[in-house]
Parts: sequence; structure tokens; C-alpha cells
Amino acid sequence: MEVRAEKPEDVEAVRRLNVAAFGRESEANLVDQLRGVASTFSFVAVESEQIVGHIFFSPVAIAGECAANLLVLGLAPVAVLPDYQRKGIGSLLIQHGLAECARFGFKAVVVLGSPAYYLRFEFTPAKEKGLGCEYAVPDETFMVLELESGALEGCVGIIKYHSEFNELA
Repeated sequence: MEVRAEKPEDVEAVRRLNVAAFGRESEANLVDQLRGVASTFSFVAVESEQIVGHIFFSPVAIAGECAANLLVLGLAPVAVLPDYQRKGIGSLLIQHGLAECARFGFKAVVVLGSPAYYLRFEFTPAKEKGLGCEYAVPDETFMVLELESGALEGCVGIIKYHSEFNELA
């Protein structure tokens, strides 16, 4: 299994993968719309020359009191082809993606998802770090991971996603 940055020739395969994984086009459309935004990261998992998994990170803003140079990303979506799910591919993508985001100087990553899943990667409820989500979601499902210890010290605010995320509702 190889995890690597998405290449231009991967775009259609990534789109098909997201549609297959989610059973709808919304997440695929989101990735297509955000692909050109600065500071996005897109990685694929490849097995036997087939793209079987995908993860995407895009910048988020914090409306509130935080260091001006604080770089935070949102993780969404993470997708694995149905026949390849429950084989550790999503975990591999997340671990690789988080390491790359840290390497590029990002200080934290937020995610909206299952606490049972994301706690294993050391995400914690964002509320514990003084952060809220712009969407009305249960506190326990909106989580954050500091890629640099103490990066969110003294930070209080609401995470704002790119407007394209509004289409997922």
C-alpha cells in the first residue's frame, strides 16, 4: 500500500472513489471545488495501481481570539472504496496526512466525525481547547488535534469552513 500526494491524473479516480464511499456526489463535489484553494492537501492510498482511499485537508479560519499566524486545517473528507473498508486504509491516510500537515507548518487540524474513531488519533473535543464549530453539531463530534503542543493555548473562537462545505448539509 502506497500513500502519496494526489496527482492531476488522479482527479477522476478520486471523484469516483468519493461517490462510491459516500453513496452520493456531495463529498466529491466538495473536493473538486476546493482543489484549487491555497494550502489544501490531497492524498491517495494506492494498491496494485488502483486508488482505494483518499483524504483531503483544507484551511479553516478562526473567528475569535487566536495568534494571527495560527495555521489550522479541516480534515474532510476521508474515503475508502467499500470493498477496502475496515482494512486500516483510512487510518493509514489519516496518519500520513497529519504528519504531512505538521511537516508543512500547520499547527492544528479539526474534524467533524465519530469520536470513537478519531480519538484513536488523539483528537479531543474542540470545546476543551476553546473552539466551537460554526455548524450546529454535538460538541463531542467536533474535535481538534494540536500538531504542535500548546499551539491553541489562549485560543478561543469559532471554526469557519470554506462556504463550499455548506452544500454538505
